[in-house]
Amino acid sequence: MAKFKEKVKRPFKGKPSKGEKPNGKVGKPKQKPKPDRFKFSVKDEEAEITRLSELYSTAKVDETSKFGDFPLSKKTVQGLAQGQYRVPTAIQRQSILPALQGKDILAAAKTGSGKTLAFLIPVFEKLYTNRWTRLDGLGALIITPTRELALQIFETVAKIGKNHDFTTGLIIGGQNLKFEKSRLHQLNIIICTPGRLLQHMDTNPLFDCTNLKVLVLDEADRCLDMGFQTAMNAIIENLPTTRQTLLFSATQTKSVKDLARLNLTDPVYIAPHEKEEYTTPSRLQQNYVTVELSEKLTMLWSFLKSHSKQKIIVFFATCKQVRYHYEIFRKLRPSILLLPLYGGMNQEKRNKIYAEFCSRSNVCLMATDVASRGLDFPKVNWVVQLDCPEDATQYIHRAGRTARLNTAGESLLVLLPQEEEGVVAMLGRTKVPINKINVDPKQLFSPLVKIQSFLAQSPELKDTAKRAFVAYVKSVALMKDKSVFDVSKLDLDAFAKSLGLLVTPRVRFLARKGGDKAKNVKTDVKVTVDDGDDGEDGSDDELFTVKKKNANDVDLDSIEESSEEVPVEKKESKKKLTKVKLLKKALVTNKKIVFDDGGNTVEEVVQEEAYDIEKARAQLRAADAEDKERYKNLQKAKRIAKKEKLKRKTEEDEEEQEEVDEFASDDDHSVDLNWLPDPDKVYGNGAGEEEEERQVDDKPVVSKKKPSKKRKIAETLSDITLTEAEQIALNFLK
Repeated sequence: MAKFKEKVKRPFKGKPSKGEKPNGKVGKPKQKPKPDRFKFSVKDEEAEITRLSELYSTAKVDETSKFGDFPLSKKTVQGLAQGQYRVPTAIQRQSILPALQGKDILAAAKTGSGKTLAFLIPVFEKLYTNRWTRLDGLGALIITPTRELALQIFETVAKIGKNHDFTTGLIIGGQNLKFEKSRLHQLNIIICTPGRLLQHMDTNPLFDCTNLKVLVLDEADRCLDMGFQTAMNAIIENLPTTRQTLLFSATQTKSVKDLARLNLTDPVYIAPHEKEEYTTPSRLQQNYVTVELSEKLTMLWSFLKSHSKQKIIVFFATCKQVRYHYEIFRKLRPSILLLPLYGGMNQEKRNKIYAEFCSRSNVCLMATDVASRGLDFPKVNWVVQLDCPEDATQYIHRAGRTARLNTAGESLLVLLPQEEEGVVAMLGRTKVPINKINVDPKQLFSPLVKIQSFLAQSPELKDTAKRAFVAYVKSVALMKDKSVFDVSKLDLDAFAKSLGLLVTPRVRFLARKGGDKAKNVKTDVKVTVDDGDDGEDGSDDELFTVKKKNANDVDLDSIEESSEEVPVEKKESKKKLTKVKLLKKALVTNKKIVFDDGGNTVEEVVQEEAYDIEKARAQLRAADAEDKERYKNLQKAKRIAKKEKLKRKTEEDEEEQEEVDEFASDDDHSVDLNWLPDPDKVYGNGAGEEEEERQVDDKPVVSKKKPSKKRKIAETLSDITLTEAEQIALNFLK
């Protein structure tokens, strides 16, 4: 089918109308190419860098009410606008300008106040004004204590810094180490955790930080504490001393020792909320409740049942507690989604759980302190601290996961009766307002019966409960403030029962600790076998019992008073002296003591003879030769015995065969064949041959053919008479 093009007639002559081509055909109007707003020429960049350098010294903090008022590059301003960042917060307004001027910063601000942008913007501007490219290598290093916080900073960099040409990398544990090694030398900005960074410094020859311009420590007090002290000291030693250092945290360290390690040069201390009445966000409602240790699980279950439509974070002291509560609550099937987050999980799974919690609205995250610092979880309604934090700093970071950026939120702290007084006083000294609330007993629902049935059905879940029990007791024992956290005041039996355990697990370090304190107390030491699983009845299999006597049981009058401690003699176990030890040990032999008639020692003669090593070696070689000869003779004797046994067996088989032959040749059991006819007489001398005439070419030919077996039998039977046949039959019948 032919295609037709219909011409469109113009109503008047002149220029073509909009959407019409000059030849009268309709087409799309030509669009002029839009100018690339993010593409700048080299001259424009140089002019902008010169202008910014001049503005750094003249700009004032009071005149910056929005990000456009700061002396920032166009690429940074456009990235902030695309990320919906328009008005700077208090910490951003006070820290960005000093950081742009190249000063070291020591900043402290409330949780959720925007500290991430406060150090990312100076990083971008520092590298931009230095005309940093991929060939220049590492220019900025950002260190965080947790992987999730590093991932969050990396996402923020990708959001506001996409107009810049810098290469950014995320270096955290749980990722492909070889992939990171091959690309590490191409990165301009590295966001990392201390352990993984130190691993690259030690093993990766491509890692080079000699050109480093900016070092950033987010959550600096955590990075510099005892947990990361060794790694951070090694990292700082490898970094150049001439650099700019930025420290940010909600609870900033002021330790002179920590700051001296970082080689800070006249740091500017910035704390916009230091003079405020409270150190926590103003819209954060903080309460605490006092419950017994055995009622914690019941209280948490009831709380989740009554707040099933909200977003909740529950903090535990240890990873094993998170794992147990997640497993048992998942079996109880609450009407809310449960997610676990702790340090022992796979990194891919941690990232997936972190993203899922951020995207949902009614969910409960059971986590350790790995989720307490820096993470920006959106729209969290409740933060429940089921286990008491160690200090006020830990409490502030936990509670700061809600009420971020002027939003509302609630925090609930669960305390034991013996912890209430000390913790409330500690929070009061750090300007944390907290109110006490009471629990309504009618709102508590105990799932203990179901938990016990689940543990009885699942040995794995029971082991998890035991580990959670021991982990919690250890965490309390390791707390610094012993006046608040006292292990001896814990009702361990009731706590174990609340977890569903019928038998209280043994806590070995408590047993050792108690033994050290009760040295002079009369006790019965029970030696037991620990198979890792207690019996259901709670009784341990006692092998034997050793009675220890107190010093009071001894006659004190017969012992002289002395301030010196009497050492306890220990019986040395007799160990077998091997040949090697005999050769290595210098022996002293022939020790002779002479006594006189009265029994007194007259002379002590010690004759030392050097142990002859060569003689000993010769003796050992002779012993080895004897052993080899003995082994050789033994093997030879075995072979001879084997041959004799085989020969004896062969002779026995031959004797048995002879007996069988003799039995077969007995006349009583043999058949008399003398009555059979003579085959020579029957067949004759020419038996088996037959003459046959054939006609070949009209000539008779005589051929001899050998008869078949059937034919032989037939001919034989035909020659036998009837009388002979009857005789044969009678012989067979006999």
